[in-house]
Amino acid sequence: MKKFGLGTALALVVIALFSFAFMKPQNNNSAETKDLIGRWDLTLDVNGKPQPSWMEVKLSGFKTLVGYYVALHGSARPVAKVEFIDGKFSFKIPPQWEAGEKDMVIEGELKNDKVSGTVTDSEGKTYKFTGVRAPLLVRERAPVWAQPIKLFNGKDLSGWIAVGGANNWIVKNGILTNTKAGANLITNKKFDDFKLHIEFRYGKAGNSGVYLRGRHEVQIEDSPAGTHPNNVLYGGVYGFLTASEINAKGPGQWQSYDITLTGRMVTIVSNGKTIINNQEIPGITGGALDSNEGEPGPIYLQGDHQPIEFRNIILTPAK
Repeated sequence: MKKFGLGTALALVVIALFSFAFMKPQNNNSAETKDLIGRWDLTLDVNGKPQPSWMEVKLSGFKTLVGYYVALHGSARPVAKVEFIDGKFSFKIPPQWEAGEKDMVIEGELKNDKVSGTVTDSEGKTYKFTGVRAPLLVRERAPVWAQPIKLFNGKDLSGWIAVGGANNWIVKNGILTNTKAGANLITNKKFDDFKLHIEFRYGKAGNSGVYLRGRHEVQIEDSPAGTHPNNVLYGGVYGFLTASEINAKGPGQWQSYDITLTGRMVTIVSNGKTIINNQEIPGITGGALDSNEGEPGPIYLQGDHQPIEFRNIILTPAK
């Protein structure tokens, strides 16, 4: 048996330790990081009731994870850094429309290509969540359109359900009116891909919206023409997509949206002018009915802000 001197033996030990250090899996190795990157449709358990949420994780530079998060309310919020160690992730975001002053804390685990964990809100309340990867919703061919459907008959609320508050919706002289803040209005029927024509009129400082599939809000707001566009202003897909310009007529005037939604791709025409042209909607808006993005959903009119009027609501579904 060959014998080694003390110096040689120490050198071999150092080499072995050095090799072991490189062979040992790192806490933030590339495989784990790659697995967390992407968009996730989340469902929170809020006092026994499922509520939707959403997050996206991106790689910034060589190793830093950043992202976006949509809570129960409000817009997509930037996440400066996502910590990810041994399959577990965490990040914080400041409050937006929530009560309370604390940062919201999201802690979760990635396992079998699903996520689960807890959300502690700005008031210190903690809720469990689960999540799956958001579907791509890529369409391989152009849609073939069926016959148009009148969603509003001009007479009553047939085909609609009021949810989330007092029902202040009435029909008068062929106009669907939300007289004051209260319930939202949702169609009985659900739709996948479609073209939607909708006309609306708001007052000064008016604020409402139309949700596509009950998940993606196209903002209706008294944003003065000439205002620099923003994804939370008139014509934007709330928190995600910004209109090319604020092509609004202003309060007290009838206006229109013509919206085409196929998969995640949306085109919005405001008062005859294209303001969003075939752009991808990344995820759900705060206030969405659910986070099941791969499923059909209803048209949903926001009624929990200011009074708003609608007429001529016509939807053309894809076959």
